[in-house]
Amino acid sequence: MAFSTTTVIDGLAAAILLTTFIAIASNRMFSLVRLFALQSVALGLLAMAVASITGAAHIYAVAVLTLGIKGAVIPWMLLYVMDKIKTTKEVEPLVSIPLSLLLCGVLTAVAFYITEPIIFTSGTITTITKNCLAISLAVVLIGFYTMIARKKAVTQIMGLLTMENGLFLAAISITYGMPMIVELGIFFDILVAVLIMGLFAFRINKTFDSVDTTILRRLHD
Repeated sequence: MAFSTTTVIDGLAAAILLTTFIAIASNRMFSLVRLFALQSVALGLLAMAVASITGAAHIYAVAVLTLGIKGAVIPWMLLYVMDKIKTTKEVEPLVSIPLSLLLCGVLTAVAFYITEPIIFTSGTITTITKNCLAISLAVVLIGFYTMIARKKAVTQIMGLLTMENGLFLAAISITYGMPMIVELGIFFDILVAVLIMGLFAFRINKTFDSVDTTILRRLHD
């Protein structure tokens, strides 16, 4: 049973990384939101698999919150903001998609290189999900790259949310989750952050008729 559950966990972690790469290759904003929702569903299912191993009730609760908030509520909020500001459907990256995929591949290799001594050194990490640590770091790095390499505020929000998913995966991988009160605080912070950044994107669009954050350089003139 443990082996099959571990295989499911590793497969879901690989799916999370795969959706991150597909998001980098996508040039449609609506696709990015759907990919984030799919990634969050995979993350919620992974948390449920971990809960089934550990028997920790709070991880089941966190998994349900992940599926509900990240898998449904936040994507709905993002689509609502995009509809209200009438944003264009194209992503408009600062770096070309082929080069971005290459750079993200390098970031993934760096993540595996950094975590390899931690994963394979006997006694360093003994959790059954330790193989997810490299993937979680890769997702964080790619999310950070997304924030840098994309012009529009909405896509930068997606990068931040991707980073948070990577951090959540790391918490599950290393410690089997955090205390419930901490998890609830994080979910609340995420919702507030999305609301604030959605308002920020709305204000940019209202002022400049665009959500391209590079136009904020005009404020220096």
